[in-house]
Amino acid sequence: MYKLTINGKSYSVDVPASMPLLWVLRDVVGLTGTKYGCGIEVCGACTVLVNGEPERSCDMEVKEAVGKQITTVEGLSPNRSHALQLAWIAKQVPQCGYCQSGMLMKAAALLRQTPKPTDAQIDAAMSNVCACGTYPRIKAAIKAAAGIAA
Repeated sequence: MYKLTINGKSYSVDVPASMPLLWVLRDVVGLTGTKYGCGIEVCGACTVLVNGEPERSCDMEVKEAVGKQITTVEGLSPNRSHALQLAWIAKQVPQCGYCQSGMLMKAAALLRQTPKPTDAQIDAAMSNVCACGTYPRIKAAIKAAAGIAA
């Protein structure tokens, strides 16, 4: 039995120690906003924040998450009013949308560390993969959320 803190709530989960955090979030806890992409920590669709840092949850064992603050896309705001979520809508970022929760979490970590990022800082931080190629709109949304003219 593992106790996890996810989006500020405590959960007890009875799963194998090696179960990836992604499956605990989606299949055990029922938070399906975090997506499975490649399964090998490359694409970033499964990105969540662990103690405020972006982590790929597809390859993070649940035992590694005990005692840490986990934030999923559902935890950005209770009513989807986070600045990034609003900017994502305003800039019409998603196409298929599959990678977007991971992109949002990565962008949230970036803005937490660098509230007014430059283009180069955005490019360096946003290492997630979007098969639809929405990168220019992602950059514009990050800048909008940061209050930088995009």
